[in-house]
Amino acid sequence: MMMSSVLRAWVLVLSIVPVLCSEYLSPTGVITSQSQEYLYIINSSAKSIVVYNVPKKQIEKTFSLNENPSDIALSNDGESLYITTQSAQGKVLIVSLDDGTPRKTISVGHTPMAPIESTNGKELYVCNRFNNSVSFIDLASGVEIEEVSVVREPVSAVLSQDGTKIFVANLLPNGPADGDYISANISVIDTEKRVVTHEILLPNGTTGIRKLTLSPDGMYIYATHTLARYQVPTTQLTKGWMNTNALSIIATNESRFVGTVLLDQVNRGAANPWGVQCTTDGKRLCVTHAGTHEISVINRLGMHDKLDKVARETQTNEQGYSGSTDMDLSFLVGLRNRIALKGRGPRGLALVGSTAYVTEYFSGTMSIVDINAGVNATVDMVSLGNQPPDSVVRKGEFFFNDASRCFQNWQSCTTCHPDSRVDGLNWDILNDGIGNPKNVKNMLYAHRTPPTTATGIRANAEVSVRAGFTFIEFTVLPEDDMKAVDEYLKSMRPTPSPYLVNNALSPLAEQGAVVFKKERCHSCHSGPLYTDMKLHEVGTGKGQEEGQGFDTPSLIEMWRTAPYLHDGRYAEIKELIKNHNPRSDDDDGLNAEEVNQLAHFLLSL
Repeated sequence: MMMSSVLRAWVLVLSIVPVLCSEYLSPTGVITSQSQEYLYIINSSAKSIVVYNVPKKQIEKTFSLNENPSDIALSNDGESLYITTQSAQGKVLIVSLDDGTPRKTISVGHTPMAPIESTNGKELYVCNRFNNSVSFIDLASGVEIEEVSVVREPVSAVLSQDGTKIFVANLLPNGPADGDYISANISVIDTEKRVVTHEILLPNGTTGIRKLTLSPDGMYIYATHTLARYQVPTTQLTKGWMNTNALSIIATNESRFVGTVLLDQVNRGAANPWGVQCTTDGKRLCVTHAGTHEISVINRLGMHDKLDKVARETQTNEQGYSGSTDMDLSFLVGLRNRIALKGRGPRGLALVGSTAYVTEYFSGTMSIVDINAGVNATVDMVSLGNQPPDSVVRKGEFFFNDASRCFQNWQSCTTCHPDSRVDGLNWDILNDGIGNPKNVKNMLYAHRTPPTTATGIRANAEVSVRAGFTFIEFTVLPEDDMKAVDEYLKSMRPTPSPYLVNNALSPLAEQGAVVFKKERCHSCHSGPLYTDMKLHEVGTGKGQEEGQGFDTPSLIEMWRTAPYLHDGRYAEIKELIKNHNPRSDDDDGLNAEEVNQLAHFLLSL
């Protein structure tokens, strides 16, 4: 029986030592001390926190960890850091700012992120990305007192100024992919009642919400995300035909969507927006672009004035937005400067006065920019430690995330495959005709399970990689670069399922394994990767694809790759089981208990 990779249990030891590490640094998040004298920077691959002295312009010390940090926050009293860890058995580390000593370790959920201390200092809120939940932690006891379910992969959160609401960014849409309206949303949690009170839909095609930030006056929340034009065939890239890159705005008091502004220009995309923050005076809003390696500096007040004018001139629809701004590639003309950075893959962002500090994932660096200086600003770059030379795999990971060589910089591979998985959408990519969109596939084990694509049009993943750059990014990379992408995808390993119990199948999933065999699911989903790598006509084709055979997908990581079937028609695994269960004529089918058992087994792989 195939099991997910076994999770190693780590005992965390924290100390202040020089980092002598063969791992890449991969800096992500960055925050400031209360005095803004120091920056605290996550080196996510190198298992460390870098302390940077702002006035002295130098690294002062490094806290070395035994686990990979995922996110970081400052305590209300300014004396401690909350550090979340990247693991299925996630932790929050409460660490002294002075000497890096651990004060407390709190167990939370799968891949915790976005820790936030409550306004009264009694509770800590933590997003558990792969449990699709937010934990409420009693800080005195270190015990979870409530777990609130949200929609799908919460990765960022902010607390309203009065402490009554948590706004949570769900990375991906949740629902069938063959509908007319598909959007990731923002969940709003009442901190007193500990329930979700609002689900704020963003424009149709919203996916990949990466970060949220609160305006200094507490009136607005800003969210960075991709805005996919998934309803059209992928025939071109011009003017954001496939993907645009966006900033959405929420009014905090009413938990209401205000509008969406495109970060692109008419003939140039601003791929993969990530970090976002306002200056303390509220005059500017900055956004990092992980795909195009730059930072946008936006006149925030001018942007709102223009949005207010649009609102007065147009009628809003039932979602609360006019649609006129989320199609306008010229909206920010005269309101924004785009500044090229020196490093690669900017993600984290901190502002100290008029200076932006931007962490750069692939180069292990931090760019420092005077945002008052305009497009010709001088950019300084600081190394955050010993960054090894790029291996072939690391180069491939960069090319997968890099939009600088895409035609007009609209997108990269990761735009549709965030974290090399799925965006929750269907795309009509023309490799097997037009008018028959297919759900985005997980890249995990693509090279080990030929053919690729739902109808097996591509002989293998090597062919698909090259076709993707040619027909989706409208570019051709050197063959060595495409081989590097192959090697990166081959290096991927599954994330342990949140349905596992102590790294093993639960009793319910064990029963599901019996059902899996009884129903002869293994006749097609065979072998260690649960696929016979053949096409089968199983009656799921519609319209022009009626009678079509479809590739048997691997079942590994089904828990994170919804919606299901080649056209994403099923949002939930149980729907898939009930409606797609090939079996012999004398089989009476599955009862509700067996469906539940089989679902837990599949979601544990």
